[in-house]
Amino acid sequence: MQPVPRLVPLGLVIAFFIALCFAAGAGRLAAAAAGETLVYKKAGDAELKLFVEKPPGWKAGDRRPAIVFFFGGGWVGGSPNQFLKQSQHFAMRGLVGIRVQYRVIPKGDAGPPFVCVADAKSALRYVRAHAAELGIDPARIAAAGGSAGGHLAAFATLVPGLDDSADDLKVSPKGNALVLFNPVFNNGPGQWGHARVGERYREFSPAHHVTKDAPPAIVFLGDKDDLIPVSVLEDFKTKMEVAGVRCDTRVFPGAAHGFFNKDADGIPGFSETLADADRFLVSLGWLPAKATP
Repeated sequence: MQPVPRLVPLGLVIAFFIALCFAAGAGRLAAAAAGETLVYKKAGDAELKLFVEKPPGWKAGDRRPAIVFFFGGGWVGGSPNQFLKQSQHFAMRGLVGIRVQYRVIPKGDAGPPFVCVADAKSALRYVRAHAAELGIDPARIAAAGGSAGGHLAAFATLVPGLDDSADDLKVSPKGNALVLFNPVFNNGPGQWGHARVGERYREFSPAHHVTKDAPPAIVFLGDKDDLIPVSVLEDFKTKMEVAGVRCDTRVFPGAAHGFFNKDADGIPGFSETLADADRFLVSLGWLPAKATP
């Protein structure tokens, strides 16, 4: 004679199912705290995204500093992944790291980077406007980037105008600090980018808009950069200091353009620029000092 199977009470089944759902939800929340993708703007059919790295223990309602990265690529290419490691580093140190996807100049267009600069301002405005949900202090947002991305970070912070017409102009797109890796921030005659912007260079060139309202900055450059002479960096530093604004600089001997992406050939471009940027943010009080080994 076969034994009669015992029926599991319906209430116990429901409780078990709820527990499974709760566990799955907790797992998703844990994953979201490590990284998140947000749409900050729609441009036609395109959805432009922010890739957010959140620190351990992050929660909505925190007021953490943030660092927003713009990739380089001459305004015509590139990927937000360029600054993935830097963003992850600062997230592990307690900041919210954010990498921006922006539109590049369409193929065949020889004109100024209108879409790039508009998107840069839109992205920073989104971050500031959504600071509460992102766990960010809206008064401690660093704008960062390399090459053309360094231009965009500096542009959004220093240069008025060329906003997206859909932006809420009451929200500031300005970074509260600048972290710039071989930025093309002088687009004047004879400098990189002038071929695109022409006589309108003053509308685009951050180096032509330094005032006492500029935030503290750190700028990295190689002395073998074939796009940005060291004299351009020295001129920018002088303008910042005359305006009474802190501007830390570091020139890497033998380093060419884009050196900050890696450590190679005796030039620790990635590791040392990251360490210096970390120390800069420590000095602003945005990060705790690292313990001495």
